[in-house]
Amino acid sequence: MRHATSADGGHRRQRFFGHGELRLVILDILTRGASHGYELIKEIESLTQGNYTPSPGVIYPTLDFLQEQTLISITDEESGRKKIAITVAGQRWLDEHSEQLGQILDRIKARCVGHRLRKDPQMKRALENFKAVLDLKVNQGDVSPAQLKQIVAIIDGAALEITRLE
Repeated sequence: MRHATSADGGHRRQRFFGHGELRLVILDILTRGASHGYELIKEIESLTQGNYTPSPGVIYPTLDFLQEQTLISITDEESGRKKIAITVAGQRWLDEHSEQLGQILDRIKARCVGHRLRKDPQMKRALENFKAVLDLKVNQGDVSPAQLKQIVAIIDGAALEITRLE
């Protein structure tokens, strides 16, 4: 997946969640107990292993939407903070979308692993080299089905060797 480029030629960060996905993640977090906005931000940051921290400008409008849809309730506490809890309708909606939530959580996990790999300079260089070679050979060249089969076998072989490392 390619990153969008900004006007100055730099790369813009890809959105961490697609449309509506943050709602599912928030509801899932709320199933583990009532929470507050700041705690939700910290839980999402923890879930993404620090790779994404939603701003209050993202969290609070999402909470407003969930409340309007009666998927959560927000009540005032004596401390002045707002207590957020999932409603019965919210739990039902979450249950209906459990497969999508599973896909989101799997994607987050995979993306976090990739992020850790790219933090190491040698690994980053090796991965960029690998992608460049594949791009030149497969996307920009005439690759026969037999050559493509060989490339796939080489990649599978490398993966097998990595799993055997002790």
